[in-house]
Amino acid sequence: MEERILGLHHITAIAGDTQKNYDFYTKVLGLRLVKKTVNFDDPGTYHLYYGDDKGSPGTILTFFPWTNVRPGVEGTGMATAIGYSIPVGSLNFWTKRFQENNVIFGKPGNRFGEVYLPFKDPDGLSLELIMPDGPDARKGWHTNDIPDNAAIQGFHSVTLTLNDVKPTGAILTDIFGYKLYKQEGRFYQYKTDAVKEAALVNIIEIPDGKRGQVAGGTNHHVAFRVPDENTLMHFRDKVVKKGFNITPKIDRNYFYSLYFREPGGVLFEIATDNPGFAIDESPEELGLNLKLPEQYEDQRSAIEQVLPPLVQ
Repeated sequence: MEERILGLHHITAIAGDTQKNYDFYTKVLGLRLVKKTVNFDDPGTYHLYYGDDKGSPGTILTFFPWTNVRPGVEGTGMATAIGYSIPVGSLNFWTKRFQENNVIFGKPGNRFGEVYLPFKDPDGLSLELIMPDGPDARKGWHTNDIPDNAAIQGFHSVTLTLNDVKPTGAILTDIFGYKLYKQEGRFYQYKTDAVKEAALVNIIEIPDGKRGQVAGGTNHHVAFRVPDENTLMHFRDKVVKKGFNITPKIDRNYFYSLYFREPGGVLFEIATDNPGFAIDESPEELGLNLKLPEQYEDQRSAIEQVLPPLVQ
């Protein structure tokens, strides 16, 4: 079987107040908290994962919430927008919901024939709800406030803002197997045909743009999906052969990862589907309990005292 990148796996961003972050993504957007754990490199900080009912790859947005984190600055060399797919006909529902919940949002726009609604989370992170021009069979997490015909289905795309599209575009095409799909002015869209959903990467080219500053309300990294560890290491070899520095395989408990910084400055991750989020709690209990990696389990009491309270 051909070894391919299967679109987006997850995206990780930085938040401030933990409770505000949880309330916005679960109560306003209606996503499921599928894993409550800690930053493996900073166990005094939560690592929260939001997605669909199972935490399917291509639906997962994760956060490191640091209390009193300074605000970041969007700019070049970073991911600057996260696009979620929503059912056709649901834009009015979301516009009204954002008004009722005092969400900052802009006017609907049209990009490549698709209608999108830009908005901000409580930390200023830029997101978009997008009605795709083709069918999206994924079902969103069900809540009492958000009907099935409006529920967020998972990622549509991620947008990178760069000084030069060519070097990063070459990573997407030559290593990841994407193709340049569409272009409108300085806006480039790359697509993989390996999957139907979460298959798009957008690049905005701003040659004289100022570099962004990663902190609160900005994206930390973008993770691309592979099915297993063998495929993961296949892509590690491809990255190395292109002359880029890349980490060894890292065990993140719920997936295995590699990290490298692409030429435009964005931190890219390649992550596996296996073993998944149900490895340490049942599908019904996902996100309810604080799960710690083995190396921190003996410090559970001290970690729980340091972590901010989170009311679910």
